Amino acid sequence: MAQVAFDDMTSSPGLMTPNIQEEPEDGGPLPLERPPKPKGRKRFLQSLQRISSSPSLARLGRNSSSTTSLMGGSKASMSCVSLVSSSSRHGHSYGPSFSSTQSSAGFSTAPTSVATTPGPEAPISNLNGRLIRIGGERQVDVTSTPRSVPLPSDLKPAPRDERKSPPQSIGAVGVVEDYFSKPIARVKSLRKRKSFAFWKEMPYELRMHILKYLGPKELVRSSSVSRAWHKMCFDGQLWVNLDTEAYYRDISAASLTKIMTRAGPFLRDLNLRGCVQMPERWGADGHQIPDACRNLEQFSLEGCRIDRSSVHHFLIRNPRLVQLNLSGLKDVSNSAMRIIAQGCPQLEHLNVSWCQNIDTRGLLRIAQACTQLRDLRAGEIKGLNDRAFLLELFERNTLERLILSHCNDLDDESLHLLLVGENPKIDVLTDRPVVPPRKLRHLDLSRCASLTDVGVQALAYNVPDLIGLQISHCSEITDDALSDIFKSVPNLTHLDLEELDGLSNSSLHNLAQSPCNERLQHLNISFCENLGDSGMLQVVKACPSLKSITMDNTRVSDLVLTEAAAQVWERDRSKPSQHKSPPKPGLHVVVYDCQNVTWTGVREILCRNTEPNRTEVVSVKCFYGYQDTVNEHMKRVLRGDAKSAARLERKWAEYMIANEEANAGGGGSRRRRRRMREAALLHADEEEGGPRNGRRRARSGGCAVM
Repeated sequence: MAQVAFDDMTSSPGLMTPNIQEEPEDGGPLPLERPPKPKGRKRFLQSLQRISSSPSLARLGRNSSSTTSLMGGSKASMSCVSLVSSSSRHGHSYGPSFSSTQSSAGFSTAPTSVATTPGPEAPISNLNGRLIRIGGERQVDVTSTPRSVPLPSDLKPAPRDERKSPPQSIGAVGVVEDYFSKPIARVKSLRKRKSFAFWKEMPYELRMHILKYLGPKELVRSSSVSRAWHKMCFDGQLWVNLDTEAYYRDISAASLTKIMTRAGPFLRDLNLRGCVQMPERWGADGHQIPDACRNLEQFSLEGCRIDRSSVHHFLIRNPRLVQLNLSGLKDVSNSAMRIIAQGCPQLEHLNVSWCQNIDTRGLLRIAQACTQLRDLRAGEIKGLNDRAFLLELFERNTLERLILSHCNDLDDESLHLLLVGENPKIDVLTDRPVVPPRKLRHLDLSRCASLTDVGVQALAYNVPDLIGLQISHCSEITDDALSDIFKSVPNLTHLDLEELDGLSNSSLHNLAQSPCNERLQHLNISFCENLGDSGMLQVVKACPSLKSITMDNTRVSDLVLTEAAAQVWERDRSKPSQHKSPPKPGLHVVVYDCQNVTWTGVREILCRNTEPNRTEVVSVKCFYGYQDTVNEHMKRVLRGDAKSAARLERKWAEYMIANEEANAGGGGSRRRRRRMREAALLHADEEEGGPRNGRRRARSGGCAVM
C-alpha cells in the first residue's frame, strides 16, 4: 500500500525532502516544490535508501536497513511511505500528521506522514535501544513502534512454543524471532517400561499348549530348570499319549514311574513295549501305577516284564480299553481273559500272540462278551480246533483282521467252520455254500502246516472284501486252491505266497487275468522255485500298481528286470507333468540269489533310472557283488544328479565288460587283464565320488622289481 501511495505522489523513485520557504501571510500550507534530481554519488545513496525502505524487506524480518537510513548520514530524510497523504485516492491516512504550528522547523500542516514515520527531528534508537536526538529538543521513544511491516498472521508459521509464551525479540526493537534463532526444546525422556516377565505373565493354558510341541526327552530335561518348570513339565495334560517305543532303552525306571504316576488320570494311550527295566518298580510301588492310570483306552505291554497281579490291576481299573496288546507275556493266562470279558466290553483290538498260557477257552469268553471285537491276533495259540470258539466267531461275523500264523492246530475242518459254519446250505447251480459273506479284510494263515487245498478253497467267494492274504510256508497248497480265490477277491492288494513249492506259472497267469490285477501292489513269491519268466512277465505287464516284488530264489531272469523298468517308465510318462523335483522309488525289486539274473539286467534298470524327467525309478536288491554300485547309483539319482549317476553306470559297465574279456581264453590275455585292472580302478574312483579337485587318489602300482 505504501508503494502505491508513493507512485501517486511522485514519478521518480527515491526519498523526497521538503523545501522550506517562508510562511505565507494567510497561514496556509506551505507549497512543496520538486527538488532537483540528484546526480552521481547522491543518486546512488538515494537508491539504496529507497531499497532499504521497501516493504518487501519487512516481510523477511530485516529492519536494520530502515534504521540505518534514518541514522546514517548528516541529513535527515523521510521514506516514501511517510509521504502518503490521507487525501490520496489510493489509500487512507495511517495516523495524525505533524502541523506547521507544532513543528519548530516550520513544516506544513498538511498530513505528510503516517503514524509509524517519525519527523525529521524525532529521535530514534540504535540497536541497543538508546535515544538519539536528531534535530529539536523533542525526544520520541521509538522502542514501542515497529519499524518494519510484519508478515500477516495467516501466513506466518507459528511454532508450538509460541502458543504458550509470546515471542521474544533479540537485537533490534520490533523484530520477531524466527524459527532458527529459537532455542531447541529438550525432548522429554520416555519413561522406562516396567520389566515384563513374558513367560510368567502368559496364561497357563497357553504355556501348556506350547510345551505340547516338545518330545518326552525335552520335557524331562526342561523339568530341571526350576520348581515351576518341574511342575509344568510333569503336568498330566502333556502326557495324554506316552509311547516309549522310541526311547525305552534310554529312560530310567524311576523317571518312567514318576511320569505315569503324575500323568495317570490324563493318560489315554500308554505304550510300554520293550520296557524291561520295570520289574523292580512293579514290586516296589505295589499297585500305585495301576491305581493312577484309570482312563486308558490304548494299552500295550508287548515284551514288558510285568507280574501277573499288576496286569490284572491294570485291566480291572481301566474299563474303557479299546486296544490291548499283551503279546509275548508269559505270565498272562486265561484269568486275564476272564477279567477283560467282565470289565472291558468296548474292546476292539486284542493281541495275545505268543502268550503260552492262553488258549481258545479264554478267547471264547472274549468273543462272547466283546461284541465290537474287530481285530484278533492270536498267533501260535493252542486249541484252534475248538468248534465252540470257531462257531462263535462265525456267528458274530465282526472280525476284519484275523492273525492265525504258526497255529498248527488249525486244519481244513477248522477253517471250514470259521468261514462257512456248520452244515451250510449248498447252492445247486454253483455247488457253493449259501452263507453271509465274511467281513474279513486281512487274513494271515502263514505257517499253518495242516492246511491243504480243501480248506483254503473255502475262501473263494466268501471273503469279497479281502485286501491282504498271507498263506506262505503252507507246502500242501497248489494251483487249484488259488485259481478260484483270485477270481473272487477284486480288492486284493497284498499277496504273500512265499515258499509254496506246489505253485507253477499257471497261478501267475490266473493272477494276471484276475479282477484284482489293477490294484495289486505287493507280491511275494520268494523260494517258489517253479516260477519263472513266463508267469512273472504277465504279472508285471498286467499289474500297473505294483510297488514291490520279492522274487529271490526263483527262476526269473534279466527279462523280468527289463520289463519292470519299462513298465515303470511307461507309468511315469502317463502321469501329468509336475514341477521339476528329484525322483522317488516307485517299484522295489528283490532278485538276489537268482541264477538267471546277471549284471546286464541290473544295468538296464540303472540306465532307465538316469533318463531325464523321471519322477519314479526302480530300486533293486541284487547280488551282493553289485549291490554297492547299485546303492551309490540310487543315491545320486534320488538327489537329482543324473549326470553323475550315468557316469557311474558307464564306468561300471566298462569294468564288467573288461572283466568278462579278461576271463575269456585265447591270445591277448595279458592285455585284457591290464585293461580290466584299469577299468576297475576307474570304477572304484567313480564309486567313491570321483577324483577330488582333478586329482586322483594315490595308488600303489605294485613292486617294479617283482
